[in-house]
Amino acid sequence: MLSVGLTGGLGSGKSTAAQMFAAKGAQVFSADEIGRELMQPGQAVYAAIVATFGPGVVKADGKLDRAALARIAFGEGRIEELEAIVHPATIARQAELIEEVARRDPDAVAMVESALIFETKYGGEGGWQKRFDTVILVSAPEERRIARFVERMGGSKVLSDEARAALEAEARRRLRNQGETERNAAQCQYVLRNEGSLEELRAQVDAVWVGLKRAAKTSKDL
Repeated sequence: MLSVGLTGGLGSGKSTAAQMFAAKGAQVFSADEIGRELMQPGQAVYAAIVATFGPGVVKADGKLDRAALARIAFGEGRIEELEAIVHPATIARQAELIEEVARRDPDAVAMVESALIFETKYGGEGGWQKRFDTVILVSAPEERRIARFVERMGGSKVLSDEARAALEAEARRRLRNQGETERNAAQCQYVLRNEGSLEELRAQVDAVWVGLKRAAKTSKDL
């Protein structure tokens, strides 16, 4: 079984690549989705967030007000407090899911899609090198990443110039915070250049998949 980290900054297209790998047969887990599940009422992570950030981050229906939480975490410089609650639990759950895949299928490729493979300091002893056998980076030009972010956040709405400028500024702020991902490209076994069409990206995924399946079988035989 091969454990793979799939990473890339905002608007890089890593989620699209993850879907392509899943279609090939990879067992793909989203760090964001895992985090959201752990932040639901009744979960230990939820309780810790409310205890740390107060009842103001809870909506009337009892669920977390993620917008309010983000305003406090980013606006008041408390992002590290939030990460200290969410990241260890999310990483532990990723490990559990990968272990479940390994028990079911020794030839499997288990893939975790995460924007923060390199950035997080909560990867445990050995860090990301111990968590993953292989890391794939999805990379794209900055302006294209910003455009994708604006399109995704704007949805079907026609944006005013002011709203578009605000989204572009937010994208650039987030990209500055994610610079570590791009700087670690040399440590990735594969880099997918998402600079053209979907078919061009798919061709790269197809080629990488051959190598991943070969490595998964080799690791089983060792």
